[in-house]
Amino acid sequence: MSFTAYQTFIYSWMLLGAAVFIYLCFKPAPYGRHLDKNWGPAIPNKWGWFIMETTVLVALFANLLPYIDWMTLPCLVMVGLFCLHYVNRAFVFPFRMKTQGKRMPILTVGSAILFNTINGSLLGLWFSRFADYPDSWLTQPRFLIGVILFAAGFTINLWSDGKLFALRKKGDTGYYIPYGGLYRVISSPNLFGEIIEWTGFALLTWSLPALAFLVWTLANLAPRALANQRWYRAQFPDYPTQRKILFPFIW
Repeated sequence: MSFTAYQTFIYSWMLLGAAVFIYLCFKPAPYGRHLDKNWGPAIPNKWGWFIMETTVLVALFANLLPYIDWMTLPCLVMVGLFCLHYVNRAFVFPFRMKTQGKRMPILTVGSAILFNTINGSLLGLWFSRFADYPDSWLTQPRFLIGVILFAAGFTINLWSDGKLFALRKKGDTGYYIPYGGLYRVISSPNLFGEIIEWTGFALLTWSLPALAFLVWTLANLAPRALANQRWYRAQFPDYPTQRKILFPFIW
């Protein structure tokens, strides 16, 4: 693939992400508290998360491995940060969830597999064929600031997920209002943390595929946060009215 064709595909991919954003603002993705049984056959949600999040690692390394000997140290660090997130999402997060008996539509899993295959492949192609980072990149301000944002977002995401998991006792599948930390000011700090992560990743790589990844993260998670806010307010009359949706003190 030429770099021009690669760029053209990514720009088209980002435009599709914008369209998905609009759709999801009106029709939440059917999993978790927004599960819609009309979406057809479903599988246990733990295995759904494992399958679809493992896909991105497979796609990434399928494009990396033939060229990994040629990659510079900054590329390896960037790939390591990306893998840190997805090792957690694929091998830790699903099995921390207290969601006994809950399921996820196969169609949702299939959509996520497609999304992760494309994004993982675009990043794999970037790092293996198009990226050109000298070792001095690791000391540049945009890299260092990006790493700080990535680490902060990763920490917020982990803490917020843990707070949600702690609301349930073993065997409990109900929903409760979370309190404390960023839950004081927004309804979905776990999603906020993930957006901060990928903002940092886009900055530290300064690359088009990482920007596309951020666009798709926003396209998926901003409507999800909006749906979560509406759901909480519909389910809990005493839900804190001062909480914003996703971004503290803004929205």
